[in-house]
Amino acid sequence: MFDDVLKRLGISDVNSGVYADGWIDKPGGEELVSLNPATGEPIARVLTAARDDYERVVESAQQAFQDWRMTPAPVRGEFVRRLGMALREDKRDLGLLVTLEMGKIQSEGEGEVQEMIDMCDFSVGLSRQLYGLTIASERPQHRMMEQWHPLGVVGILSAFNFPVAVWAWNAAVAAVCGDASIWKPSPQTPLTAIAVQHIVDRVTTEMKIPPICGLAVGAGIETGQWMADDARLPLISATGSCEMGRAISPIVAQRLGRCLLELGGNNAIILTESADLDLALRGVLFAAVGTSGQRCTSLRRLIVHESIADTFVERLANAYHSVNIGDPWEEGVLMGPLANERAAETMMQAVETIREQGGEIVCGGHRTDRPGYFVEPTIVRATADMPIVATETFAPILYVLTYKTLDEAIEIQNSVAQGLSSAIFTDRMQEAERFLSPIGSDCGIANVNIGTSGAEIGGAFGGEKETGGGREAGSDSWKAYMRRQTCTVNWGDSLPLAQGVEFDVGS
Repeated sequence: MFDDVLKRLGISDVNSGVYADGWIDKPGGEELVSLNPATGEPIARVLTAARDDYERVVESAQQAFQDWRMTPAPVRGEFVRRLGMALREDKRDLGLLVTLEMGKIQSEGEGEVQEMIDMCDFSVGLSRQLYGLTIASERPQHRMMEQWHPLGVVGILSAFNFPVAVWAWNAAVAAVCGDASIWKPSPQTPLTAIAVQHIVDRVTTEMKIPPICGLAVGAGIETGQWMADDARLPLISATGSCEMGRAISPIVAQRLGRCLLELGGNNAIILTESADLDLALRGVLFAAVGTSGQRCTSLRRLIVHESIADTFVERLANAYHSVNIGDPWEEGVLMGPLANERAAETMMQAVETIREQGGEIVCGGHRTDRPGYFVEPTIVRATADMPIVATETFAPILYVLTYKTLDEAIEIQNSVAQGLSSAIFTDRMQEAERFLSPIGSDCGIANVNIGTSGAEIGGAFGGEKETGGGREAGSDSWKAYMRRQTCTVNWGDSLPLAQGVEFDVGS
């Protein structure tokens, strides 16, 4: 049905998932079959990287880095600009492939490609703004300055839920910083990665620049473990579960490498009695149901003032019943499938646990009777002391909790181990400012009168606590991809020491 789209993106029945200084025709790793989560049917097959294939990818990236780091940053920006233009040309096709392989509705699939384009645009500007500092020296006739140099080969481990955008967050910024990169995508979404690599290959070939972006699709966790343990990769940027982060970070730390971690979220919205409930309803609905609850920023907990809880939950349940669930490429569909059978089973197990712990299912809680991995979005009346409320289930389950005072609401929000995204809906300035203050939200993202998901690339994205502490995309996140160097120049004819130290042995 979508054969023409796959063909235009370079996807065939059997595909190499390994790119070094070109495509490796027959990599020696296990074969993957990519499934359409809306039908459960195969899309295409992928040959993954064996260890010797991985070694070739790393060696190629190292060699590319030797040249790329000395390329002027604005020229590196030109590569990213042309990449953004190529993504614009393929936006519709690549967005549809995201929909087919991951299950996002079509507008979200295209929106993810737009996020890649936005990152390219941002990075083009950044290529002329890799600023250091001049620093006042305490010593006469001395100048101090800070400068930034390319770091090396960056390892990128991305998750299935944003199969292409997270790569762009890392690879576009790394490229203008003078780094090469190696991408290990999720084994659930290898085709989108292969399609992006074809686009990158086209641009690097046209510009006659070294192959700074490598690809190593892995069938399991082995490839990620190779990367984590590889001292040739000074930075590992990993997006995934908290469990994945706990496994990766000690390996990288053991070799004194850097980790940039974007891990789980258990995100909350506080709904105050002064809130605009029409605005809140739209914000809650998309945050909880968008991407079938499979965003790291998806809304998991709705903390509602007790005076409006019953009324708002009734309105929200009615809105849930109106959500059109179906094939994500169809017009008017608002919610597609979960990623795979395991995700659907995990959600159903969570529903059973909710009942065992005393939660009340307001609506949803079932799988839909059709092919694929479809479920009903679910609302649960719960209490904060239910253990499952503190656990992130990567599915459209929303726990509704109540509170009496704002201090209590903030305490409930901050009581979980994760600290990614948070929001408050209120028309009171004091409540908004209290939420944003040092004694308010403890998350990396804190919003007022918008939901928890849908972050713009201009701000640094990431979270605290078990979310990992990493920051990607905008602001000064570029500094993670470079090494800082403090320089002092003595332009006088004497040698005074800092802190007034005297060390004169005579002439």
